[in-house]
Amino acid sequence: MNRSENISQDRLEKLSQIERLNIDPYPAKTDKQLTASEAKKKKSKNMIVAGRIISIRMHGKAGFLDIQDESGKIQILMKYDFIGEKGFDLLKLLDVGDFIEVTGDYFVTKTGEPTIQASKLKILTKAIKQIPSSHQEIKNKEELYRKRYLDLLMNPETKKVFQVRAKFISELRNYLEKENFIEVETPILQPVPGGALAKPFMAHFNEYHTDVYLRVAPELYLKRLIVGGFERVYEVAKCFRNECADWSHNPEFTQVEFYAAYMDYEKLMDFTEKMIRELVKKVTGSYIIEKNGNEIDFSKKFDRKTFKEISNGKMTDEAFKVGLEKLIQPTFVINHPLDISPLAKKNDDKTAQRFQLVMAGIEVLNAYSELNNPVEQKERFEEQMEMREKGNEEAQRMDDDFIEALEYGMPPTAGWGMGIDRFITILTDKHAIREVLLFPFMKPKNTNNKK
Repeated sequence: MNRSENISQDRLEKLSQIERLNIDPYPAKTDKQLTASEAKKKKSKNMIVAGRIISIRMHGKAGFLDIQDESGKIQILMKYDFIGEKGFDLLKLLDVGDFIEVTGDYFVTKTGEPTIQASKLKILTKAIKQIPSSHQEIKNKEELYRKRYLDLLMNPETKKVFQVRAKFISELRNYLEKENFIEVETPILQPVPGGALAKPFMAHFNEYHTDVYLRVAPELYLKRLIVGGFERVYEVAKCFRNECADWSHNPEFTQVEFYAAYMDYEKLMDFTEKMIRELVKKVTGSYIIEKNGNEIDFSKKFDRKTFKEISNGKMTDEAFKVGLEKLIQPTFVINHPLDISPLAKKNDDKTAQRFQLVMAGIEVLNAYSELNNPVEQKERFEEQMEMREKGNEEAQRMDDDFIEALEYGMPPTAGWGMGIDRFITILTDKHAIREVLLFPFMKPKNTNNKK
């Protein structure tokens, strides 16, 4: 039996002893009144706090415990004379990691430590496994991705990443709604996957005896809403692409897409620059952030370069990806090839009215003047279908229902999509998508499925 198993066995024995004291080690109810930080501010008597034990220091018939909740930690003094025999018997059965509720009076120790002297102790949860301490850091990073709860408990920096993520999405919503956008929801299961050059995941709808696809993008449904009379719509959308998983890609990802009637891609660049600048300042407190040792300054006007300039005169996606690495400051890359922009309007020079925002060598959003000519859109889809027949699994499929929607008329519209995960890696100076996903899908450790 290894050390971890010994610890778990010891805790299971303590669990049995707690139950023999006629104490429920997993009660549903708690009378918690204050957080740790609130208790320090209130400095009152008969306060009730609760949290996870993070340290225990016993001294005869007294003990000091530190408990922690999301607001912070506070010290608890447990004395036999105050909590009684049954309370002290329970105290001896507690371990770091357990959750407790404490009633008591606030005081400050001689060393200046805010403390609650307990008059009542209640166990809320008995932890069977021991949380690894900082010096027992799990060296395999993949194990932390598999057990994100341990990562959050052990590494405060990890929690900050996801607080930044939540704040960014919240502020983005606020900004768009201030600009008169309405949040909507569109189908995740779709009969025809469209809106992006991507290979989809397939599923089967038993009730209707039909194959369906997990969406690769919400685009074509959001544009149907523009046809239907909404002029500004957006969605925070989970999307799925059955492709590679690397530092900048994850098959399941989150993106925000919005569509604005009576706007084109040039106006949308101005809108985007102002919005991104304001969001970065609100979320980070500064216009300047650091990524990979480089300062990225959002206070300056974003540069604009054509796709051809970035690709050294070549109009291929492969050349473009190589050129991205040199773009550190926020840069709009404009006027892409039409064959990789099948949903965008075209310029007179046969390039697409499209832009991508690139920074730190990473493409974080994609936008264009939406093609609203149903005849031309059908022709573009037919060209994409020919590419599929030649083996391009990422080419778009024909979507007759979408073409029919366009035939009823869609006003001039600009569309925009941001990969939230990628942008958060920039804001938090992380190097891989998995670091900013709470539960990234991981390849099963043991599997006999070799298909």
